[in-house]
Amino acid sequence: MRVVAAIGILTVALPTLQAADKLSFEDRVELTRGLMAEYATAKVLLPRSRKALEFDSGGGYDKSEWAKIARESGPAARTGDLVQVTKVSLEDDRIVLEINGGYKGGRKWYQGIQVAGGPSSNPTPVPVSRGGDSNAPGGTSIAILFHQPLEPVRSAAIKKMLAPVLDFEKHSVTEIYSETLPPETQKAIKEKRAVVGMDREQVILALGRPASKSRETKDGMELEDWVYGQAPGKFTFVTFNGDKVVKVKEEYAGLGTQVTGPIK
Repeated sequence: MRVVAAIGILTVALPTLQAADKLSFEDRVELTRGLMAEYATAKVLLPRSRKALEFDSGGGYDKSEWAKIARESGPAARTGDLVQVTKVSLEDDRIVLEINGGYKGGRKWYQGIQVAGGPSSNPTPVPVSRGGDSNAPGGTSIAILFHQPLEPVRSAAIKKMLAPVLDFEKHSVTEIYSETLPPETQKAIKEKRAVVGMDREQVILALGRPASKSRETKDGMELEDWVYGQAPGKFTFVTFNGDKVVKVKEEYAGLGTQVTGPIK
């Protein structure tokens, strides 16, 4: 009698459990195959975190909380770093993506990191290399929160949700870095122009490496000229004071013209 009762309980419970799981076997396979081992470029700093970083399916996340975790544990990936999804977990109301082996994966957080900013400023992570895909220093996990039982969703939609923090389309460090620059600088780079206010890396993105360089001291300032072009034709002179462009001049047949002004 007890066996019959137990079978009856299971018979009633089983449809309830199946109904609660709205993802079919095919849905789960597509999500896992579509996300597993995929590469993406970090669009923001991803902190190393023992607990999966929370990311709302609507596209938002707590930037201050992520920054706090980064200060405590260091970065798992910097802006422009190429990362890989190494595990996909489909849970009741969330999808958890392990990045670069998770918290214990990757290199130590302090290896290969560079920061910009003085002692009184907040450190700003920057890519180590612009010429190719850089290696993320560590691993972490991201939990995409749906706040309700998972419903059928495609891997392409998950990638689109993560667009504020991960770009699954662009694998170029240069592309990601360029998008973080002011609109005026982005426009100049696209038009292959150097403008006042650029730094050395931005000038290289716009014009490439110079044909020659020269230095001089003028009015107490250490100036460095980068020269582009060859005769016969146009020459472009880009003058730096420290790391910033202070003057851009073009000359042709001995005629010089100041062609750009400062970025406002």
